[in-house]
Amino acid sequence: MLEPNRPLAKGRGSQLDPPNRFGGTHHEIDFEALENDQDYLDSLRSRPTEYLPDRTQTIVTENNSPDVGFRYSINPYRGCAHGCTYCYARPTHEYLGFNAGLDFETKIMVKQKAPELFVEFLARKGWDGHPIALSGVTDCYQPAERDYRLTRSCLEVACEARQPMTIITKNALVLRDLDLFARMARERLVDVHISLTTLDAELARSMEPRTSTPRARLRAVETLAKSGIPVGVLVAPVIPGLTDVEIPGILAAAKEAGASSAGYTLLRLPLAVAPVFTEWLERTMPDRSERVLGRVRDSRGGKLNVSEFGTRMIGTGEMAKQIGALFRLFAKKLGLDRGLPDLDSTQFRPPMPKSGQLRFW
Repeated sequence: MLEPNRPLAKGRGSQLDPPNRFGGTHHEIDFEALENDQDYLDSLRSRPTEYLPDRTQTIVTENNSPDVGFRYSINPYRGCAHGCTYCYARPTHEYLGFNAGLDFETKIMVKQKAPELFVEFLARKGWDGHPIALSGVTDCYQPAERDYRLTRSCLEVACEARQPMTIITKNALVLRDLDLFARMARERLVDVHISLTTLDAELARSMEPRTSTPRARLRAVETLAKSGIPVGVLVAPVIPGLTDVEIPGILAAAKEAGASSAGYTLLRLPLAVAPVFTEWLERTMPDRSERVLGRVRDSRGGKLNVSEFGTRMIGTGEMAKQIGALFRLFAKKLGLDRGLPDLDSTQFRPPMPKSGQLRFW
């Protein structure tokens, strides 16, 4: 819960600075003692986004999860200014010494060497052009991309190397790179997945405050589809007791916009995500919070999160079964249950590495 008298940070999904689970210094502010310090309180209402250099020396991550639809991924940014209250990636910021609440939304790590590191990765001996996702954790088209253009630079590398790419985003900024997608789509080298959680613009603005509006995301689906780019919609996450009733409407809107496939995941609340989401829910819709959290527990064996492979994305129990059955029914009815065509890895050609030394085999 929020501390008494704490002002709300404008345009942020989280209003918490929860302790880092790995320890370190944690400050508790006495807001009652600061009630007359208007300058300080105003600074908390307008918490700026900071962009910090990330000097990581690798860019492609491999995962072996059986319930994630990709094996390799690139994340040009760590943290995400979209501020989605339910974002499962929030706890990853704790590895950097930050918190999973407001720090995750306001302290964005920028991997400025991402394109160069991507070239070096693709030039490795033995790499065969297996499809790579952009992004697997935080959104590759979040607001930072407007200025840093790291996602576009990585796509330019992929386009030159004929490296297949899967794009996952909830930001209509994806249309900026339509020229690259069109070139790659002609060779079956790209597909795009737009995340659409709700059709309710007011709910979206509160729950995921700095994402594109639902209408803008549907326009992005339409533009991509009309340009010949394979595009699917991800109803992710479905929130039991809140957005599950929207599944038929979201799928119908996606189909009308031109989507060729659809998928879903059930809300996950791992670690520090639970207090962030719970605080938002109790603050913005106190009359529904108990019901929503109860249904989340009904779909997670009585808990807010279960992390076992095979069930963590779809849940367990009767509630989860009903949501899955509802989704499958309408996805099949609308012809969105067939998935997108496989990408073609046979055209891959390794780029020139930074050293200038070509591979001999």
